[in-house]
Amino acid sequence: KFPESLARFVDGQPLTPSDKIQLKLPQIAENGAVVPISVSSTLDNVESIAILVEKNFVPLVAQFDLSSGCAAFVSARIKMAETSDVIVLVKAGGRHYSARQRVKVTIGGCGG
Repeated sequence: KFPESLARFVDGQPLTPSDKIQLKLPQIAENGAVVPISVSSTLDNVESIAILVEKNFVPLVAQFDLSSGCAAFVSARIKMAETSDVIVLVKAGGRHYSARQRVKVTIGGCGG
């Protein structure tokens, strides 16, 4: 499921890891049902931000389309079924960028 979700977002374009995407989320989540995440970016012309959890049954947990001139910042609480990488995809200036962080889940969120 994860490869298909990723492919849908990038639409065949290359995906470039970027240090201009900042993730704020815990390394250890005590409860996978409510994992706080904040994403910001210093990339120019950010069009959208997507948050994926690699091992979730449905990997795409959030997608935000940003209007021109908006600050590239989003915040949410996501569900994680188990310990997994959280991948953030940013579309900016027609190109696709990514950042990832592993989060260890100690109590299951999606399944109990």
